[in-house]
Amino acid sequence: MNFPRAYSVEEIARLTSGKIIGDKNAVVTGLNELHKVRKGDITFVDHPKYYSRTLSSEATIILINAEREAPQGKALILCDDPFAAFMSLINDFRPFVPVDEKQMGTGSETGEGTVLQPGVFIGNNVKIGKNCLIHSNVSIYDHSIIGDNVVIHSNSVIGSDGYYFQKKDGRYRKFISGGRVIIEDDVEIGALCSIDRGVTSDTVIGKGTKMDNHCQVGHDTVIGKNCLIGAFSAIAGVTTIEDDVILWARVAINKDITIGKGAVLLSTTGADKSLEGGKTYMGAPAVEVRNYWREQAAKRKLPEILKRLKL
Repeated sequence: MNFPRAYSVEEIARLTSGKIIGDKNAVVTGLNELHKVRKGDITFVDHPKYYSRTLSSEATIILINAEREAPQGKALILCDDPFAAFMSLINDFRPFVPVDEKQMGTGSETGEGTVLQPGVFIGNNVKIGKNCLIHSNVSIYDHSIIGDNVVIHSNSVIGSDGYYFQKKDGRYRKFISGGRVIIEDDVEIGALCSIDRGVTSDTVIGKGTKMDNHCQVGHDTVIGKNCLIGAFSAIAGVTTIEDDVILWARVAINKDITIGKGAVLLSTTGADKSLEGGKTYMGAPAVEVRNYWREQAAKRKLPEILKRLKL
């Protein structure tokens, strides 16, 4: 998430009621969780397991719950509950603003030739490009950006909250979603699809990609250009699908992995790790299709082998 202007570490400390350690001249221009953090961002850490990784990340300001030496050029803000402080910053910079009984929220706009069918809901600060067709009962949440020539079919939801929770003291705390969905030009989204916005960054659907019905895309996932996503496919958060990938029906993709350019995943494939591009995969866990069929052939011979061995 980018801020509307740069903020000093003193301003952030006041907002979070924290104590500054390190560079008191540090300035930030946005915030991100650790998976997406950039130079100039605020992030947080509240578990010793991740102290080292977070302190060595690109983050400029780090909310932390233990006194540590600040790395050169960085500032730490010591607070009792860094997660809660980080959530408060998201609420401060991107609060939920209810829309009254009208079709389009404050600050939203559509381009020339775009058609909104009956029952479409558009939140605040949404930008929709030219010659789009948004079918009935589609919901487009705040801050979403949609390019030109995009088609979204009925009952799809663009920009719903990411499925992201932190377990603490026996309960789950919601990670407030402050990111966006960006849908590039010439994309088609089928009916009854859900595309979650990023928690702090953006979920992106690349130019020319086509999605069938009943697809789920998790938070902060980036799908490349000219991909085909079959019906009932589920893509977890913080995943990268490179250009020209084909996912046939009921494919499941685990979180935080990469599917390489031009890969093809056949129906019901389950990917639990990153896959090399330019190859065809099948099975769960996914293997190259030729290996999958060899394994199936070997399995069919097992009864005969066991009979011969009298097992």
